[in-house]
Amino acid sequence: MSLDLDKRFDPRHGEAVPVESGILRLTAPNAGPMTFHGTNTYVVGRERLVVVDPGPEEPTHLATILATIAGRPVDAVLVTHTHLDHSALAPRLAGMVDAPLVAQGPHRISRPLFEGEINLLDAASDFAFEPDIALDDDGELRLGETTVRGIHTPGHTGNHMAFALEDRGVLFSGDHVMAWATSVVAPPDGSMADFMRSLERLAARSDRRYLPGHGGPVENPATFVRALRTHRRMRESAILEKVRAGLSTVPEIVAAIYHTTDRRLHGAAGLSVLAHLESLMERRLVVPEGPFGLASRFVAG
Repeated sequence: MSLDLDKRFDPRHGEAVPVESGILRLTAPNAGPMTFHGTNTYVVGRERLVVVDPGPEEPTHLATILATIAGRPVDAVLVTHTHLDHSALAPRLAGMVDAPLVAQGPHRISRPLFEGEINLLDAASDFAFEPDIALDDDGELRLGETTVRGIHTPGHTGNHMAFALEDRGVLFSGDHVMAWATSVVAPPDGSMADFMRSLERLAARSDRRYLPGHGGPVENPATFVRALRTHRRMRESAILEKVRAGLSTVPEIVAAIYHTTDRRLHGAAGLSVLAHLESLMERRLVVPEGPFGLASRFVAG
């Protein structure tokens, strides 16, 4: 089963784009190799609203959100996870529209750091974020005219949460599942083992459509998630094969496996390789020589 990514996307910055009945998408102007054309903010509802992922602290994007809200009451501001491109604007917006912040919890890494390890995504993480409502896994909130269920999907971050509109078959998948690229999983911020378990959780659901944090919708999500799960398993097998063949460093493995990938994405690829190596370490299939990290050498266990 191949993973068919879809990079077709018209961000239409500064404009509210209808993506479902009663759901508008606003894409922030923060395009980059990790964010594609920018972070997607969603405004849900008609008379009473819910905002999902306000995005980065960016004044023109805030103006677009406020113009779209147009004075209507906002019952909650939802945040899928606490990377700054999703959450930085949330407290300011919530204060301006007098709405509670809802998330799985404050930012946290997936595990304690090993001795000498550096969190490579520290600068991207929003350690100041504190939700007003910490939504439990599988918890449901009635927010005005919108009912939301929280699905805890750790992997990209420890506190990543997808939000489901179950009466409509729509799931806001954040950065866990996207149509344009596979999610970056970088330990200790993220965990590949957690990511794979979260995929299993989503695969068991019957959502009709995903609306992700970057890029266009994920259509036929059950098929896409199964393909993504297979892709990740094959990538892990390829990494283990390279280590057994004598490639011992992350850069060597990236060069061998991602040789057809845009070199601007090799840094992100290296983080995902490291996450796979950590997962392989947990099963004693590889062993690091020295402290765990991008500079480590790995050998087969």
